[in-house]
Amino acid sequence: MNTSMTMFSGKPNSNRCPGRLLFGWLLLAAPATPVPAVESGVADIRRDATVIAVEQVMPSVVNIAIRSVVPVRDPMERAYREFWHQKLFNEYTSLGSGVVIDEAGYLLTNEHVVRGANQIAVRFGTGTNDYSATLVAVNRNMDVALLKLNGRPGEKFHAIRLAREDDLLLGETVLALGNPFGLGGSVTRGILSSKSRRMPKEGAPLNIPNWLQTDAPINPGNSGGPLVNLRGELIGINVAVLNEDPSGSGQPVQGIGFAIPIRLVEEALSDIPTEFVRSYWFGARVKVGSYPLMITTVQPESPAGRAGLRIGDAVLQVGGRPPKSFIDFGELLATNAGSDIPITLRRGDKVSDVTVRLVPARSVFNDRMVRDKLGLSLERTADGFVISDVESGSPGAAAGLRGGMLIRAVDGDAPPADSTALAKLIYAKRSGEPLRLDLALVERVGDFNVVHQGAVELIPR
Repeated sequence: MNTSMTMFSGKPNSNRCPGRLLFGWLLLAAPATPVPAVESGVADIRRDATVIAVEQVMPSVVNIAIRSVVPVRDPMERAYREFWHQKLFNEYTSLGSGVVIDEAGYLLTNEHVVRGANQIAVRFGTGTNDYSATLVAVNRNMDVALLKLNGRPGEKFHAIRLAREDDLLLGETVLALGNPFGLGGSVTRGILSSKSRRMPKEGAPLNIPNWLQTDAPINPGNSGGPLVNLRGELIGINVAVLNEDPSGSGQPVQGIGFAIPIRLVEEALSDIPTEFVRSYWFGARVKVGSYPLMITTVQPESPAGRAGLRIGDAVLQVGGRPPKSFIDFGELLATNAGSDIPITLRRGDKVSDVTVRLVPARSVFNDRMVRDKLGLSLERTADGFVISDVESGSPGAAAGLRGGMLIRAVDGDAPPADSTALAKLIYAKRSGEPLRLDLALVERVGDFNVVHQGAVELIPR
């Protein structure tokens, strides 16, 4: 498909004051004559559902600027690297949007907005307060990133409410908020033109058929901002706009923008609690947006599985405290990671207590567990994992893998740092969920080295 589509986060611009993160603001002149006050006790006809929704949402909308340092694409770069042991770099800023989803300062944006960022700066759409932010986790296939604002200790932020995952009305009024062209907090209005047409294939990047469609104008810099309904609830994350007729006619189009539906955003976030306990193994997932939180998956041999957690359990307390969100749940686990963690569950009409003790990942996940799941023996190198042996009859053998192949990417991302991290990723897979490996194999043909590249999907056993 030759569809022209723009993923908006602002254009790199090396002329934008290197070393500083810039935001653009539009200043409006005050009216020349005073506006008569609304008569006391009389409702202001202008404050309709749209205005009320904007008032609810705008305090949670942020503008995002990043600074990246990237190698210059220059023929002399190799010479400098080889002879002077240094690289040439360019610095540039990129502008996008985001929305706070947790009062502790966690916010959502698109992965492509913060890709390659060395520094992230955030300003609220209300024009108040600047913060730096830290990247917590990304899901590249879903194009979703979770950031954490570096606020003052105990500082609370205004968080947007999440809509129920399929509570969408075709034709309902929707609002797109964000930071178009770096102008600061901005609102556009339209309707929900089309719901998400189908779920994406497991592990496949999202595209037009998976997104919400709206005619609310979405412009450069809107990427990562919220698409909301008139209740002020988040129904999607703005991601792209269609520029050209998808039939291939080359005709420009207007009024077709896209957002990642909240149900896919929640799916992308389902692994986030485990990001808070990366050096430990918990072994269960919770449903994002549910309250109380519901257990959605449990690995049978994990600490969660051995403690008796089951799919469908409602989590009432962790360490004596009710988790207010899936993020709070992860933080409570991390806070108590070195000790026994009491968890109060409701299963049907019965409330019970279990005790979970997280296990240090390195004491559990090792080379043997990778072999058990994939049938592969691996050696970590600077470029990835080299396959040293493939077990006969294993998932690796069924996928055609053989010794000498280099695993360059896992599920579309750079290979984990070591076999422990790789094993943890594999054990987090749902039953039957495929693992994608991008591969390279170097073979000597005459006087030349020939590099073969490809990808395979295999189902861990």
